[in-house]
This record gives sequence, structure tokens and C-alpha cells, in this order.
Amino acid sequence: MEHASAVAILDIHGTVTGWSEGARRLTGYPAEEAVGRAARALLGEDVPPNFLAALSGVARVRHRDGPLVALHLRARALTGSDGGPAGYAVTVEPPGGRAPVAELAFEQAAMSMSVFDTRQHYLRLNGAACQVMGVPEEALLGRYFSDSVEDAEHSQGFLSHLRQVAETGRPVRYESFTGAPALNRDHAWTTEMWPVRDASGEMLGTALAAFDSTEQYRARERLALLNQAAAAIGTTLDLVRTAEELVEVVVPRFADFASVDLLDWVLGAQEPPPVSCDEIELRRVAHGSVSEGTPEAAVRLGNVGAHPALSPPARAVREGRVFVSQAGEPSFTRWVAERNARAPAGRRYRSGAHSMMAVPLRARGITLGVAVAVRMEQPDEFGTEDAVFAEELASRAAVCIDNARRFARERSTALALQHSLLPRDLPGQAALEVAHRYLPSVSAAGIGGDWFDVIPLSGSRVALVVGDVVGHGIPSTATMGRLRTAVRTLADVDLPPDELLTHLDDLITHLAATAPDDDTGDEVAELGATCLYAVYDPVSRCLTLAAAGHPAPALVLPDGSTRLIHMTAGPPLGVGGLPFEATELELPEGSVVALYTDGLVEGRDRDVDHATAELCRALTAPANSLDALCDTVLKAVMPEEPGDDVALLLARTRALGTDQIRTWDVRPDPSHVAATRRSVTEQLTRWGLDETAFVTELVVSELVTNAIRYGEPPIQLRLIRDSALICEVSDANSTSPHLRRAHAYDEGGRGLLLVAQLTQRWGSRQTGNGKTIWAEQPLPAR
Repeated sequence: MEHASAVAILDIHGTVTGWSEGARRLTGYPAEEAVGRAARALLGEDVPPNFLAALSGVARVRHRDGPLVALHLRARALTGSDGGPAGYAVTVEPPGGRAPVAELAFEQAAMSMSVFDTRQHYLRLNGAACQVMGVPEEALLGRYFSDSVEDAEHSQGFLSHLRQVAETGRPVRYESFTGAPALNRDHAWTTEMWPVRDASGEMLGTALAAFDSTEQYRARERLALLNQAAAAIGTTLDLVRTAEELVEVVVPRFADFASVDLLDWVLGAQEPPPVSCDEIELRRVAHGSVSEGTPEAAVRLGNVGAHPALSPPARAVREGRVFVSQAGEPSFTRWVAERNARAPAGRRYRSGAHSMMAVPLRARGITLGVAVAVRMEQPDEFGTEDAVFAEELASRAAVCIDNARRFARERSTALALQHSLLPRDLPGQAALEVAHRYLPSVSAAGIGGDWFDVIPLSGSRVALVVGDVVGHGIPSTATMGRLRTAVRTLADVDLPPDELLTHLDDLITHLAATAPDDDTGDEVAELGATCLYAVYDPVSRCLTLAAAGHPAPALVLPDGSTRLIHMTAGPPLGVGGLPFEATELELPEGSVVALYTDGLVEGRDRDVDHATAELCRALTAPANSLDALCDTVLKAVMPEEPGDDVALLLARTRALGTDQIRTWDVRPDPSHVAATRRSVTEQLTRWGLDETAFVTELVVSELVTNAIRYGEPPIQLRLIRDSALICEVSDANSTSPHLRRAHAYDEGGRGLLLVAQLTQRWGSRQTGNGKTIWAEQPLPAR
């Protein structure tokens, strides 16, 4: 160790300018006596000429106490700041030419090790440090650090740490990712710097050891990228967006170009077909590059690309494993050539490509497509660790893509089911002019259970229905279908709104109680449903409505004033045990009633009262038609990204004029039936409907006779000329008639059967003081 630390620095004139503690121990001369003296004065005899030429040899040095000491000296030339000679560094080698173990360990260490003086000049470097610097040790000894490297930010950072150790005397540890003069790419370094002191504690210089931690750095970077991918991929249930997120994670940190191609069935609702053994066609859904505009892409977004059977992407899809290919390999050469032939314009951008990887996108045992990554500017080729990382990343992305595919498939199924249940063409009638809009939710929760309906009733009346099954997905849509069917069935019985909701509530409670756990009824029992049912009579201009937990409709009067209809909303359907109350109001002709579901005015960050006020203002906006008004309302009120389905139903009221209605009070005497028939025939003539007289006389005769025979006074006959000719007979008896088949010798029982066969449709409805039997027949074609 004594020999290893003996160092003397000479200038070009041979004068000692530096003297180490090891030199003092070896010769006995302290630094203050040796520095400034000529080196020859310390020698016991002149050195031979060959020693000076070789800068190495054995010389006799006179010890301060008098005896001569034979030392094997080695001199290394030092270079000044101007590049010229500045002197020599003389060290002592051990006797016999054998270096001590510590010297060998320093020289042979795998990590880069260097020693500097307190002014950051090189004193010593080992072999690894020389390889990093790209020059032999002799070319660096005595040189200032900054003169041996490029003037870059990382070099200045390295120098500042050297100075910090020299100034503070405290060790420093830091990590960096930089290049080096002899390296063709950046490396990660873990560097330790510490002060070197003599026995008295005086600072002699700074030593450092730099460990190449590139592999560990890459591993940490891949792990960080995986963590980022977990948060960045799959933020939506949009399949294409998920593929784009995968590309955004990969480029530029892992690859310079990346693409995601999917099999066509993934984008549709089909089941996966068998994978072909020939070329495979994949549809490009996302790609990205370090070059703006992704000029390397040979396939445009949305287009289909055919991949030969032996190409890496085709093999990755068919065999379900990662394929890595490097420049010079036949598969890589064929792949680049095929890309160049397909899109020659991107040839110059692909010229630097040297490594590619095709990774199958597999989820739940099914291959969905392939992700391709290419390196052009990054110097490292894809290796085994990169393939493992890419497979893990692709697996996570594939699950998200498959989730998006399944969601899209369920959404498509639910939407198709819902559209099949919603009315397509609303029936034409004179009571109301209607327009509607239905917008399904775009949220991850899926399609909801909103619905609306317009149901023609007897007497030219019309029922308006809007409802919402709370929840989303196919179960809610199926439940919505059941409720819509139930409402139509109950409406056909012509129940008042409050009674209809009571029967509907009982039905849902029964379904929920009898449904198994996996049936839709369980969801209804837990979440419930809301409904609003309204009936408009164009004869009386009366609107009767009742609600089960549903928002009240808005009303716009012909004078432009608008308000919400004040009504008592009952509990949601399925609660049971609580009554529903009907509200009745008379409307001027031309009034607009707006029925809607809560998705229009409610939201996580919305104030319902404010949204409802916006709805009322929007309904007063000028519009050429109800359809245009629907669009105006949605644009003004609906949030940009509704979290729930939105149903909107607008109805403008009409009224039947007195010239379209004729009413007779009928005396309960069979002898007056003939007079009633004559009066009806005269009215039909005034209306120009003589062609209907024969059938109408028969209908009137049968219905009036039945009312006289089986009903109770008062009896009233009413004719309504609307889109059809309607005949109504009312009496005070609430017993409903029914059809029966009369036997050959029966005297009666054929009247209603005859009415049913002669008319378009017939029925009965309960009234507040009895019942009404009605029959409709089409008007003659004009």
C-alpha cells in the first residue's frame, strides 16, 4: 500500500511540484522539503538514458536519513490546458514488477473508477473508466475534467458534484442518465464520489466509482410504464379510444411507432370465427409515431390491411405469442418490403427501422388482434425483457378492449331491444299533434329503461305515457318492455290515470315478489320505476294526468306563458300501499304539453330547479314545428354528456268543433229507437256521410236498444266525426257488456256480435256515473 500511494508530480523542467504522503513515508522527505527541488537532487545516481526514454525503470533514491533505496519508477506525461506538455506524474511500482492486490482490484474492477485531485484533474483511471472515455489513461492524467468531455448539461452536473465533494469533504451519491464519449447511446449511471484523505486528514483528492445501472433503470422504467398503463388504458368503454390509449402509452417511451389492428368481428356483434391459416385481414383502429402525422403507417385508420401468412403480425394472431424481428432477418426484411410496396410515400421514414415486435391482443382465451411496435430512433433492439413487458402490457390492454367490445355488444343489443319496443310511427289522430326524441345514454352504465308512448283511446281521446325504469342495461330494457305492454293493456281497458297507475303498481309488486334473483323483477324491486300517464279529450279539452314518482310536465299556453303543471306525484312504482291522485285541467286549443324523463333536467352537477326553468324558457322559443322545438329544447337543456337516457314527448292540443259532434238524449222507451235512427241519418247527410248510414243505423239501433233494455237512465247518444266515425251510447249502469254466441233458437244475444263484425273496433269504458259503449267505423275515402 505504501508503494501504491507514493506519487510525485514534476514540471517540464524536472522540478517537484507535488508530493504525496506515500512519497514522504518512502523517502522520509516531507512535502515542504521536496516541493520546489529538482528531482535529480533526490536521486543517489544519474538514471540511464533508456530509463528516460521509456519513462520506466529502476532508480536509486537517497532516503532523507542517508541510505539509498532502489525503486521501480513509472512516469506518465501530463498535458496542459493548451494541449502541450505540462510535466510528469511519477509513481512507484512494487518490487519485482508485481502490483499489490489492491492495485489489481482497482485496475480490473468492472465499474468505472477514477481519482481526481482537489482541482478536478485526473490522477488515476482504471480500465473500465478508460473504456467509457474511449482513450488510454495516459491521455487523461493531469487533464482538467471539463477538457476531456463535451460541454453538455450532464458534464457540468458531474463536475459540480466533484467540486461539491472537494469543497465539503462529504461523499455524494447520485443517479443520472447520460451518454459517454465512447458509448453510442445514453446509459443509466449510479455514481459514488468520496474524498481521499491522508493519515492526518488532509484532503488529497476525490475518488469515484460509477456503476452502469442501465438494465435496472430499464426495468424500473418498464414497471413505471405498466403502472401508467393501468391508469391510462381503459378509461372509457369505447373500443377505439382504448386502442388509442395503448398507443399513447407505448410511444415514445417504449417504441418510435406503434399500431393496433383488430379482427373485424371484434368491431361488430358477431361471434369469433376460426382463424385463417392464410393471410389475415386486420382493421387499423389506432396508430402513433414520434413523427408528426405518423407517416410510417402503411394502413390508414379504419382501413383493412392484409398480412401474409408468414409475416410477424399474422403469426402473432394465429399462434398467440410474441414475435420479435430484427434488421437483417428475413422476416423483418419481408415485412419492411411489404410496407414499402403498400405505401411508398413512407419509405424514407421506415429507413431507420431496425427492430419490430408483433404482440397478440388476447383476452379470456380469444385473440382480438395484434399490436405492432417498431424502433427507429431508439438504438436498442427489442430484447427478451422487452417482449415479456410488451406481452404483459398487451394483455392488460386486450382485457380493456374486450370489455369495451362486450359493452358495445350489450349496448347494441339493449338499444335494438329498446328501439323495437318504442313506438316508431305515432298514430295519426285529430286530438294532438305530437313530436318526440329519445337519446340513449353514452355513459359506461349503459342503456337505461326510459320509454314513451302515444295510445289512441275511444272517443278521439289520446293517452300520453312517459316512464323510466331506474337502472341500466338489458334487464332495465326488458323491464321497460313489460311495463309498456302492461300500460297499453290497462289503457285498452280505458282506466282513469290514477286507477291505471294503481294497477301498474300492483303488477310490478307482484312481478318483483315472484321473480327469481337473476330476473329483471329483482332489479325493479330494488330500484323501482317511475311513470306519468295523461289522457287528453279533444271534445272537452280536458287533460287528466297522474304520476308515480315522475317529474311533472311543462305546459305552454297559446299566449306564450309557461309553467310546470301543479300535481301531486305519487310514490314510484313498486313501493305499494300508497294512493295515486289524478289532476284535471282544461286547456285552450294550441297548448303544448312537454313530458320528459329525469335525464333531461337531472345530473350529478346540475340544479334541477335551474334546469327546469331552462326547459320552460326553451319551450317558448319560436319554432316552425314541434320537431324543430324538440331539437331546440334538447340543445338548450340537455347536458353535453348525459349520464342517463333522455326521452322528450311534446304534444300540441287540438279541439273538435261543435260541427263535428252531435249529442241526443234518448228516452228509455223502445218506441223511440226509430226516431233516434232517423235523427242520426239526417245528421250523417249533413256531414256528407250517407255511405255510412246503413251500418250506422244498425249500430245505433243495437246499442240504444241494449241501453234501454239492460241499462239505466239517463241514456245519451253521441256521434263524433273525426278520423273515424264514432258512435257512443252512455247509460247509468256500470255493468260492462260482453260478446256471446247465441244459439239457433235464442231471441237475443246477437246485437254486440253484429256490431263487432260491422265496425272497425268497439269497446266500453267506465264513467263517473255508469258506462259508455262505443264503436268506430272508417270514413269513406274521398
